[in-house]
Amino acid sequence: MRTERKPTRLDRVFARLDREPERPELLDAPEMSRHRFALFAGTLAFYIAIVWAVVITSWLVRLDWQVMFFRPYQQWPEIHAFVDYYVVLGQRGPTAVMVAAWLGWRSWRQHTLRPLLALGVSLLLLNVTVGAAKYGMGRLGPHYATTIGANEMWLGGDIFPSGHTANAVVTWGILAYLASTHRARRWLSALSAVTSLGVGMSTVYLGTHWLSDVLLGWAAGLLILLALPWFEPLITRAEAWILGLRDRWSARRGRERAGKRPAGRPVPVTPAGSGRPGAPAREPVSAPRTARAVYLAPGPHTARSDRTPVTPAGSRRPPHADRHPRNTASAARPLSGG
Repeated sequence: MRTERKPTRLDRVFARLDREPERPELLDAPEMSRHRFALFAGTLAFYIAIVWAVVITSWLVRLDWQVMFFRPYQQWPEIHAFVDYYVVLGQRGPTAVMVAAWLGWRSWRQHTLRPLLALGVSLLLLNVTVGAAKYGMGRLGPHYATTIGANEMWLGGDIFPSGHTANAVVTWGILAYLASTHRARRWLSALSAVTSLGVGMSTVYLGTHWLSDVLLGWAAGLLILLALPWFEPLITRAEAWILGLRDRWSARRGRERAGKRPAGRPVPVTPAGSGRPGAPAREPVSAPRTARAVYLAPGPHTARSDRTPVTPAGSRRPPHADRHPRNTASAARPLSGG
């Protein structure tokens, strides 16, 4: 009897991940090269400079107020509706769902969990670093500013750096980071830079962020993308742990199925008296049948012997008066004259 279980959809997904990648030579993870490390150091210095310029209320804060008083949404009201929709490209929920769907398809085609795990690590770093900076510096936005010309720091706000801008840099830039070819990486890097630039300028146009918030958001998102090669060993170990957990779960389910007795197997019964030598074997006695209920039509009922036989209509038998008992001579019948 076959006891194999039909593989589920989850089993088929992990079975596909077990196979070799289609293009293993194009799936090398980026390394922290000297060029990348120099970019990381320069971006970190730019990040610190922006924070320091805002803390000391330098010319950058005066530029923030000038842009706010300019009120771009009043200068160009005809593009307001378009900007309201475009700024969604920087929101965490919609962008994460779209990018995760694409990277999930990439994971299926390349038989690896690395794209999805890299996205998860980048979003985790984004939440930790940008969230800590927002609530740590507590800057108020243009619509809630209290003192003209002030930097509005440590007043309970949560807009510095711009989360929309940093999220746009990370979620769209991860596509370039995971690109399989150098040409695709260049094109996707340019596309993500333009998209994040547009998202940042959209928040300034709507008046929800200062210009310095957007500059710091760009730097924060770029730092996360540049630091991802340091987390590649963690991504590799996480993938191996997930697949190992899958293997242990499958093995345990296999042992549980092997330990169960198949249902419906007949149990042999030894007849009574078979243990004594020379005793005749008894035939198995079947269980008594239960009497079936007989439905009787309503009305008086007579015994079968009291009933008068009835000749069915259309029967070929002669009427009752012409019948003769068997083994008796039949009465002489008149012969018709010919």
